Amino acid sequence: MRKLYKKLEGSDNIQCLACNHYCHIKPNQTGICSVRKNVDGELKLLVENRPVAINIDPIEKKPLFHFLPGTEIFSFGTFGCNFRCLFCQNWDISQFPKGNKTFEEFVAQSTENWPPEKIVDYCTENKIPAIAYTYNEPAVFVEYCYETMALAHQHKIKNVFVSNGYESRETIELVAPYLDAINIDLKSMQETFYQKVCGAHLEPVLKNIQTFYEKGVWVELTTLIIPNENDSEEELKQIAKFIAEIDPDIPWHISRFFPSYQMENYPMTPMNTLKKAYEIGKENGLHFVYAGNIIEESLENTYCPKCGVLLIERQGYNIKIKDDFRNGRCLNCKAAIKGVWK
Repeated sequence: MRKLYKKLEGSDNIQCLACNHYCHIKPNQTGICSVRKNVDGELKLLVENRPVAINIDPIEKKPLFHFLPGTEIFSFGTFGCNFRCLFCQNWDISQFPKGNKTFEEFVAQSTENWPPEKIVDYCTENKIPAIAYTYNEPAVFVEYCYETMALAHQHKIKNVFVSNGYESRETIELVAPYLDAINIDLKSMQETFYQKVCGAHLEPVLKNIQTFYEKGVWVELTTLIIPNENDSEEELKQIAKFIAEIDPDIPWHISRFFPSYQMENYPMTPMNTLKKAYEIGKENGLHFVYAGNIIEESLENTYCPKCGVLLIERQGYNIKIKDDFRNGRCLNCKAAIKGVWK
């Protein structure tokens, strides 16, 4: 299995090439993600073929609304992450390895071996059309992803990343030929937010959104709106304008924050804030804005941006595709709706 790293001259250190941290890793140490280790001058992926979470999910849960709507997707993730988001909902797996001296032993004892062949065989046998690399950041186990993705494409199975958008250029070049769709968390337009809340930087995320789009990967974006952190009207306008400048047909998912992990003292996002964000997205030229993590009412339906007719109705994960919407085209006005529909 090809590993994304290089040896550094004049030392026993290596440089990981999986994400934009480009960690320099000393012998017997790991990078920021805690699952990529320098062992005798070579990179060892501690979670290779060892997912910690496996589920068959609705595709809408990723969330992806313009990619094979109404279908199921094989979803898996491993331990480890290259971000340290204070609000992480999957912190028990993403942050678990950090500082855990018995992590390698724990992985061997507590996880089941799922090589790429086993994943693809399961999808083929159960007629599951796509695989999602999710729950934690796929860049930290990119080699495992790559082997699975390449094999999946041989069997006509599509591949999806759910990502923080911090992939390195090397990772993008490796996976892009096999990546059909990606949902990237655009967490904020503030560099200070990325540094303080996530332990990362904003610019690589913005650049990678553009890069994935230019490479023909279907892109959807998600913003978790956190009160008093990234919920100002000005910032929401900045996000909407950034997306619209790339393509106004990129779906923008605005998601409701619930107190979690190290931000349990924060309030949940008010409904009025979500509605305002929805309006801001529309006012700034976005054709498809969706509000998630809410029960009271649905702002998750898909409407034709040209004639306004309802095309896909969503109530939670119950999906109803209207009769006048077939193969990505509105039969009412004949407008093409961007997405991957089959």
